Amino acid sequence: MSSSKTLVLIAPRTLAFEDSGFVPLGPEEVRIRTLFSGISAGTELTQYRGTNPFMHRRFDEAQRLFVDAEVPSWDWPVRNLGYEESGEIIEVGSDVADLKVGQRLFGTWNHKTHHVATADYARDRLLPEGADPRIGIFSHIGAVALNGVHDAQIRIGDTIAVFGLGVPGQIVAQAARASGARVIAIDPDAARRDIALRHGAHLAIEPAGAAEEIKRRTGGRGADACIEVSGAPPALGEAIRAAAYNARVIAMGFFQGAIPGLKLGEEFHHNRIQLICSQISGVSPDASYRWSKPRLWRSAIELQHDGTLDLIPLITHRAPFEDAPKLFDQLDQGAPGMLQAMLEFGA
Repeated sequence: MSSSKTLVLIAPRTLAFEDSGFVPLGPEEVRIRTLFSGISAGTELTQYRGTNPFMHRRFDEAQRLFVDAEVPSWDWPVRNLGYEESGEIIEVGSDVADLKVGQRLFGTWNHKTHHVATADYARDRLLPEGADPRIGIFSHIGAVALNGVHDAQIRIGDTIAVFGLGVPGQIVAQAARASGARVIAIDPDAARRDIALRHGAHLAIEPAGAAEEIKRRTGGRGADACIEVSGAPPALGEAIRAAAYNARVIAMGFFQGAIPGLKLGEEFHHNRIQLICSQISGVSPDASYRWSKPRLWRSAIELQHDGTLDLIPLITHRAPFEDAPKLFDQLDQGAPGMLQAMLEFGA
C-alpha cells in the first residue's frame, strides 16, 4: 500500500482524486479498506450540483439557523462526499484484541479507498457474519427511510401512500408493508412502479390524479399517512391532497430553494393536515429514549440480513472507483433505469 485516494468536489460538477499517505495506526485504531460505496441521489447530488444550502450559507449550530456568512459551512474543495460505505479491516492497532483482519463492517467514511477508525467505531458497525457486504451501503439511507416510517406512526391495516420511488422511497414502501400497512406507491416512472410492486407495494399509480384515486380506493377517506420522498414540490402538494382528515404527511424529500405553487389554503388548511419533517439528524423526541441513529443504522442492516428488506436489487449501476466522475454524471443526467449507484473498489 503506497497511498490512499479520496474523491473530492473542487467545483460544481467537477470531481478529482486526492492522494494521501498511510499514517501509523494508534493503539486503539483500525484501518479499513473500502469494498463498496453508494452514491446518494439526494444529498450528494445537491453537493455535486452546488445547490446544497451548506455550500452557500453557514448553519449556526447554536441557533439552528442558516445565516449569511463570508465562508459557508462547506467551503471548496468539498471533502465529505459519500456516506454509504462498507469495507473490511486490514490492520488493527496494538491494543485491539477483539477485532480481526478480514472482519467486515458498514459505516460512513466518504468515497475513499481506505479509512482509519477507532476500534469502538468498528465494533458498533460489524456486519453479521456471512452477510453480503453490499447490504452495508444501505445502513444510512436505510436509516433515513426507517426514520420516516417511524414518523408516520403506522398502524397495522393503515393505507400508506408513498410519493417518489427512488431508493429511499423503495425502502419506505418495503418497510411500510412490513409494518402492516397497505402501500400505494406513486411515481411517474413505470419501471420504478414495477419495482415497488415486485417488492411489496399493493398498488402503484402515476402522480396525475393520485389524490382522487387514493380517495376512491379508501371510500373517500384518503391515506392514513402520506410519505413524500422525492423532494419534488408537486409531489408534496399531491401528498397533502391525498391525506385523510387530520392525517400525517411526512416530508422526507430534500427540497431545494423556495417552493412555488404550494396551496396551503386548500386541503392543508381545511383538512387539518399534520405536516411533519423527517430528517436523520434526529429521531422523533417521543421515541428518542428508545431509538437513536445507531439503532436505526443497525436495524437497516439486520432487516436486510433477515430478509425483511430486500435492497440489493435496488443497485442498478456500478462502476470502479476510478470511474466515479462518469457515474456521478450518469446520476446527474438521470440515466434511464438508475436507482442506486455504487462504486466498487476491487481487491
